[in-house]
Amino acid sequence: MTTDQMLLFSLFGGVFVMLLWGRWRYDLIAFSALLIALVLGLVETKDAFSGFGHPATIIVALVLVVSRGLLNSGAIDLITRNIIDTGRSVGAHISIMSGTGAILSAFMNNVAALALLMPVDVQASQKAGRSPRITLMPLSFATILGGLVTLIGTPPNIIIASFRERTTGEPFAMFDFAPVGLVCAIAGIAFVAFGGWRLIPHNEDQKDSSKELLNLDGYVAELVIPEKSKTIGKKVKELYEDADENDILILGVVRNGKRRSGFGASIELRANDMLVVEASAENIDRFRGTLNLEFFGEKPNEGTAVGDMELMEVVVPADSRIVGRSAISLRLRARRGVSLLGVSRQGRRFQKRVRHLDIKAGDILLLIGPADSLPDVVNWLGLLPLAKRGLNVTQHTRAWLAVGIFAAAIGVASFGLLYLATALAIVVAAYVYMDIVPIRSVYDHIEWPVIVLLGSMIPLGVALENSGGTELIATQIVSLTAGMAPAIILTVLMVVVMTLSDVLNNTATAVIGAPIALDIANKLHVNPDPFLMAVAIAASCAFLTPIGHKNNTLIMGPGGYSFGDYWRMGLPLEIIVIGVAVPMILLVWPL
Repeated sequence: MTTDQMLLFSLFGGVFVMLLWGRWRYDLIAFSALLIALVLGLVETKDAFSGFGHPATIIVALVLVVSRGLLNSGAIDLITRNIIDTGRSVGAHISIMSGTGAILSAFMNNVAALALLMPVDVQASQKAGRSPRITLMPLSFATILGGLVTLIGTPPNIIIASFRERTTGEPFAMFDFAPVGLVCAIAGIAFVAFGGWRLIPHNEDQKDSSKELLNLDGYVAELVIPEKSKTIGKKVKELYEDADENDILILGVVRNGKRRSGFGASIELRANDMLVVEASAENIDRFRGTLNLEFFGEKPNEGTAVGDMELMEVVVPADSRIVGRSAISLRLRARRGVSLLGVSRQGRRFQKRVRHLDIKAGDILLLIGPADSLPDVVNWLGLLPLAKRGLNVTQHTRAWLAVGIFAAAIGVASFGLLYLATALAIVVAAYVYMDIVPIRSVYDHIEWPVIVLLGSMIPLGVALENSGGTELIATQIVSLTAGMAPAIILTVLMVVVMTLSDVLNNTATAVIGAPIALDIANKLHVNPDPFLMAVAIAASCAFLTPIGHKNNTLIMGPGGYSFGDYWRMGLPLEIIVIGVAVPMILLVWPL
């Protein structure tokens, strides 16, 4: 073993230990490792930041922005709107949620897919009276499995495709991963849904942290019925079914500026009426999309684009300018372009109009206004913003347009008419031009720690390969499996890579595993594709720990899981994936 190899192995070992320790964030650890490699001369200066311009890094960043566009347009809400049904059995619920999550994560970032569906799943659990720990882990695993199906489903696939391009001159195409990935996803989801979830410890005495996360007082808010709304001519009681599905309580109707008495169940709705509702901010926005209603003040002033409107939750301190006054008396909408959408006051309901209500210290307000001026208005009022929860003004009328643009880009990339990065860049440009993703927030939706991790690890992986380190590992694997069938060699490679992925970020694992796969193929004088595909599958399938994949980390708090809960369902799932993947890889990608 050479000096450079020993230093690089030591450096990677240090990275593994630091990641397991968890005291510092993974992007800082990876970037520090890159700097150490530069100082030691393990990475040449000219290659120091080559990872940040690598196609895999660019594509991951673009996918994150496209995912946000699909969320902002309400395209994802079209799919998830009707999947909650408390009458289903646990297995049926897990099957539907897992299938939905897998489909979404095949075409968008799988972390974004889980973030979208997790509140839906928690809400369904609360309605059904069961702990969300039973269903959140299956949902997380399903979104990971769904990412195996397409090139853009998960970063490891993008990385593996770029390594193939460097080796053979041609990357894997959009759906080259589908034959193997789809079978693995179906087998994995079938296991999770039809019995795997029973392996999760229930811990009935454990505190249900998800209830605390979602136990926010609902807002009393007003929604405008616009011209040509499908609710016009209907009675309020005819909306109760949609309201129940979205956890909305309809409190009454405002007509001609006056609140009608009672709940108004028999009132026939007209254009410009307002529905007075009580619910969380997310559910109000979902209900608004279901019935094509509008927030008061949603239509921006001249010169402000729709996508530049932002929601903000604020708490009212005792010395705020608005204490003892109403939004109408301050003329917030007329003078400042900001509207008061809802008020939460310890679960109390109000007979007054929301904008006519005298605000008290301790109230929580839901405001809407232009993103560039809303923070200034909040400061002027002396309000305190709550921690951001990803609230946004969903543009439901643009859902099909956003889907159409994205589908067209995927189509032209799949047929090789455009390079994938170019096609995705066009989608991002179109979303920005049409204000589906406002220009001010494009960079906010790129997960920069992931980009820094990729940009730092790619030069380190190349250095390990150039030093002969990956060849050394490949030699050991080939020596251990000498004379054995190719299926055994593939299995050993997948076990090694899966083990790394369970303790290391899946992106970094793919960067390290890809050159090892290529070296093994070269030593055996066989087609490298099956070995690259094995690494792609194994790098993404991290089911044993909460640190192997970000989705597993996201559910840890809401599900109340401990570190040792994951392996109980994760270990048999990894065995199933290997058992299914190896024969499928050899069938689809023969040696």
